Formats: sequence, structure tokens, C-alpha cells
Amino acid sequence: MDTSVLILFIPTFFAVSATPGLCMTLAMTLGMTIGVRRSLWMIAGELVGVALVCMSALIGVATILLARPNMFLALKYLGGAYLFYLGMQMWRSRGKMAIPENFAIQVNIAPLSLASQGFITAIANPKAWAFMISLLPPFIDASQPLHPQATILIAVILCFELICMLLYATGGRTLRNLLQQRGNVMIMNRVAGSLMLGVALWLVFA
Repeated sequence: MDTSVLILFIPTFFAVSATPGLCMTLAMTLGMTIGVRRSLWMIAGELVGVALVCMSALIGVATILLARPNMFLALKYLGGAYLFYLGMQMWRSRGKMAIPENFAIQVNIAPLSLASQGFITAIANPKAWAFMISLLPPFIDASQPLHPQATILIAVILCFELICMLLYATGGRTLRNLLQQRGNVMIMNRVAGSLMLGVALWLVFA
């Protein structure tokens, strides 16, 4: 792949990854409630989803999916409803994802559930599809084999996604530590719940 292509590609897609959005907000919320280490399961699911969106944008599956909006809308609404439910539970300091009154108690949520949450949020995110469909194909040289180019570009995108989500999750953990000093668990749960509700509404109405 031409070096000049990568020089343009890297800052473009780093800016896309770093921009606050559904996945980054979710990473910050989980970093606040369950910690950075356990948020890695959600991040893993999100990375698989992003890779799928990227590959779809390159091979044309995205065009087929967007041509059948009912399938896409169903996925959006189901994912949004699930995240909205989680946000309401956290707002009310209930459910497995809410921060317990006793900080010694570990918030316990199944890794598969976290991974599914990240995956659904990634593939149901209209912003991700819009960016990948419009920005990714122009960086592909039609005169060269697709597979090696796609491998390099998608690997770079996933590295940026991982770095940015870890930064957002760490920011959530920092916010938790600041609020924890005041011992106000309700505020933490409501902040995290509000973020989750925002993600849900964004997903549904975007």
C-alpha cells in the first residue's frame, strides 16, 4: 500500500474514532460502573462489530443492508430498547450494572452480555455505517488486490478504536473515583444511567 495513502488515512480515521459517539459513550459508562478491566469484554464485542461494518462497506454488503431499511431499523430499535432498559435500571440504582452502595461489592455481569452489548451497538450505529461507506472505499486502490489493503486499513481502524475506547473507559473510571470520594453512589448511578439513556436515544433517533 502506498505510504501517502496511509499518511492521509491515519489522521482521518483517528479523528473518526476519537469523536464522541455511541461506542465511546458506552465505554465511558461501563468504565464508570464496572471498571476498565471488565469493560474489555464490551470493547472486544465492539471491535468485532466495527470490523464487520468495515468489511461490509468494502464488499458491498452495506448497500444491500441499507436497501432493506426494515432489517436495519429492527436492529436499531432492539438495541436501543435494551440500552434504554439498562439506563433506567442504573438511574434507579438497580440491576447488575448499577454501582452498589458498598464499594467492596463487585458489580457482576456476564462477559457474553457485555460483548453482545458492544457488538450490537457497533453494528446498529448509523454513524459508523455512514463513515465507513463514505470514507473507507476511496482509500482502496482498485488496481491492487483488495485483501491486503483491507487487512491493513481495518487493522489500523481497530487499533484506533481500541485506544480511544480505553481512554474513554479510563475517563469513566476517573469520574467514578472523583464522585466516590464524596460517597454519593446515587449520583454516580444517575450520571452513568443518563449516559446510557443518551446512547439508547441516540441509537434509536439517529
